[in-house]
Amino acid sequence: FMLLTMVAAMMVGCGGSSGKGSEQSTAGNTNASGEKVVKVGMISPFTGPAARTGEEIKNATLMAFEEIGYKVGDYKVEFVWVDSESDAEKAARAYEQAIVKDKIDVGFMDWHSWVSVSCMDIAAKYKMPHFFGFGAGDTVNEKIRGDFDKYKYWVGKAWPTASLLSIAYVETIEEAIKNGKWTPRNKKFAIYGVDNDWGRNFGNAVSKQFQDAGWELTSEAWVAIGETDFYPMLSKLKKEDVSLIAGTMSDPSSIAAFIKQTREVGLQSLIISDGLGWVGEWYELCGEASDYVLDQIPQWTTPEAKKFFEDFKAKYGFEPGPSAAGMAYDWARFFIKVMNHTLETYGDLSTESFAKCAEEYVIPGKLTFTDGIIHKEYKFTPETFPDPVVDQDHYIFPVIQYFEGKGKIVWPDSAKEQDIAIPDFAK
Repeated sequence: FMLLTMVAAMMVGCGGSSGKGSEQSTAGNTNASGEKVVKVGMISPFTGPAARTGEEIKNATLMAFEEIGYKVGDYKVEFVWVDSESDAEKAARAYEQAIVKDKIDVGFMDWHSWVSVSCMDIAAKYKMPHFFGFGAGDTVNEKIRGDFDKYKYWVGKAWPTASLLSIAYVETIEEAIKNGKWTPRNKKFAIYGVDNDWGRNFGNAVSKQFQDAGWELTSEAWVAIGETDFYPMLSKLKKEDVSLIAGTMSDPSSIAAFIKQTREVGLQSLIISDGLGWVGEWYELCGEASDYVLDQIPQWTTPEAKKFFEDFKAKYGFEPGPSAAGMAYDWARFFIKVMNHTLETYGDLSTESFAKCAEEYVIPGKLTFTDGIIHKEYKFTPETFPDPVVDQDHYIFPVIQYFEGKGKIVWPDSAKEQDIAIPDFAK
């Protein structure tokens, strides 16, 4: 029951007490011609080290709203673009400005965990319902579950906490060892990653899971976002003679440099690089150095997903990634469903009505989305919130292995395209 009383909000920090959220108006916005307008404040990294990801998210969202002509009922949808710049403080200030100055009615999306943590407090301060942020860090869960009434305005995570997904890597590796696909020279491993909430949450989760499976942790290495010089770190890991390294980074330039440098220094380890394929052009950045790397990422498997891929590529001139563009498209269409349900149920698209729809329908799992191109069903329940339901009938990431820029599913068995392959240098 207590979990039912804890809805969505991800943390922010800023000041100011006046503004749209503190004195709600059910009238909403209108444009110069008197047409009803619903203003959506969308957070993403449109500039900075993760701008390429932000571009995919924005474009995919626009494609979803173009399909409905930017209209929900008799409301015109207008976006206020909140550039996080991959910086928590800058994002919080920009988000507060969107609420106070730009008079947004509702918030949507986000990419970074640390940005979500900062912007949660802004949403809470102004009682601004904010739907479906990708920030997956455990701190988001801790704040929402620690004070639901305050943070319920951060409505659901679009990406579950790392431990719910990362166990698949351990199952993949242990299954390969059990079936004789890999006989590692030792069971030593190391953790690497970007030094922020997401990187450490993933690293800590997968580290514990591998240690529970009998692996020995030799070291951890944490780097700043945007870092591109990994030679000292990788030389150290080579001396440690680890059979496996596992980690994640948040921006394409960092992970591309890391992957290429592992080969340059001759690191003899199997590599888990969670999120390597988040952006569509990752192979152009990494090249053949990415062969044999393991990742956990959705694929363009259905006819609808493949059509979206081609439509996106034709429209914007570059390939989208399923985790950024693909899931942003799905969550945007779920958000459109939320908007329609809010209007039908409460009679307007005011901030107050969005908050009611969140608490009465989205968080309890009464309103879900089953028409996605990536996952079968996007759903929250009081037991899982703020995470979505994670299983093979709802939201699941397969483990894939890269070869010549293509990911082949190696886990789970129900979706497997081929067995895991072990490079000679890791035997």
